[in-house]
Amino acid sequence: MKTTSRRGILLAAGWVIIFFLLAPSLIVFPISLTDTSYLGLPEHGLSLQHWHTVVTNRVWRSGFMQSLVIALSASAVATAAGTLCAIGCWRLSSRFGEFVRVLMLAPLIVPQIVYALGLYRFYASLHLLDTYAGVIAAHAAIGLPFVVLTVSAALVNFDVRLERAARNLGATPMQSLRRVLIPNINAGIISGAVFAFIASWDELIIVLFIASRKIRTLPRAIWSGVNESLDPAIAAVAVILIIVTVLVLSISLLSGRRQTARNPN
Repeated sequence: MKTTSRRGILLAAGWVIIFFLLAPSLIVFPISLTDTSYLGLPEHGLSLQHWHTVVTNRVWRSGFMQSLVIALSASAVATAAGTLCAIGCWRLSSRFGEFVRVLMLAPLIVPQIVYALGLYRFYASLHLLDTYAGVIAAHAAIGLPFVVLTVSAALVNFDVRLERAARNLGATPMQSLRRVLIPNINAGIISGAVFAFIASWDELIIVLFIASRKIRTLPRAIWSGVNESLDPAIAAVAVILIIVTVLVLSISLLSGRRQTARNPN
């Protein structure tokens, strides 16, 4: 009885914590369907007027496309660089490799506002402020640690004998990398790419520092809207951000399960 009651208490506490974490995100769904002209719950019924505003407003459409292009580009750069870095550190298997791996995690350790301030001074000297190249490079840097972590974790379970067998059969280093190593750590690469995409998709602080008029991503458009006016359309945009994040994570989980089913060992 005591064990059952303890489990019940722990289960109830777990659900309370989950609700506490999800409630702020879930409340924007009914707010986005409000029939009022201010941020609040529906009073007389549900309405799609604010969703219509998001779809027809050029600022919101532009913000969505800019966020999508930047996130896709940054995640592609971070995935390529992070995968090569993780493989290189894995092959070194030395203190230098560990040092490089820890160095790649710096964007997760350094506060983002400190990183953004440093980028502002650095980009000002290179004339990269308010440029797509500058924002993509900055977002790729914050996505890089996620790729390094997930690929490094996948490499731990990789059987080195497979690569050695391929080399003994005449495969070149590039062929063994492309046909043996990469397919076996594909789940880690995809997971890292997903986390890099989400990190860029939701990022605000860096964009506020290094972008001004030309680049206006969706999080920045929400931030500006909250400061200038409490338009309920902001809730609709927040729902879009949440839905895209959940869809990308779901695709990553399904891909990981398929990879596990194909290679159970």
